[in-house]
Amino acid sequence: MWVFDPQAGGQKIPDSIKPLLTRRILNHAAENYAGKYNKIDVRFRGQFCYIDAYTEPYVPADYDPTFFGESREARIERLRNFPTHLCRLRYFGDQDRWSMAFYTYSHDEYEPCVFDNGSWYGTPEEAFDASAIYLME
Repeated sequence: MWVFDPQAGGQKIPDSIKPLLTRRILNHAAENYAGKYNKIDVRFRGQFCYIDAYTEPYVPADYDPTFFGESREARIERLRNFPTHLCRLRYFGDQDRWSMAFYTYSHDEYEPCVFDNGSWYGTPEEAFDASAIYLME
């Protein structure tokens, strides 16, 4: 018996909507999360849209470079260039109806999740809001 799975399949994201989707996500992030990140990266691969954030790292003033093998400045620069994976969207042919997988650092993989609206589907902006927990201090 065939059953539709919101976390399987999908359609390749058309090149024509990639810039529009990127703009939507970046505008939403700027309007609602300004100051919580240095840069947002939106990437596409097949039916997936990946959203990552780059944040200002916390390195304490009493950081011990002998323990970590790099200077405080080098560690800050390295961490600034390391992305925080927020979420992965799956495209089904509608720009306002995506499924989402939340990146779990405990398992080091994307895990299916529902949107805050209680559905398996939502907008890219709703996905960003749900995964922005990683941007909170």
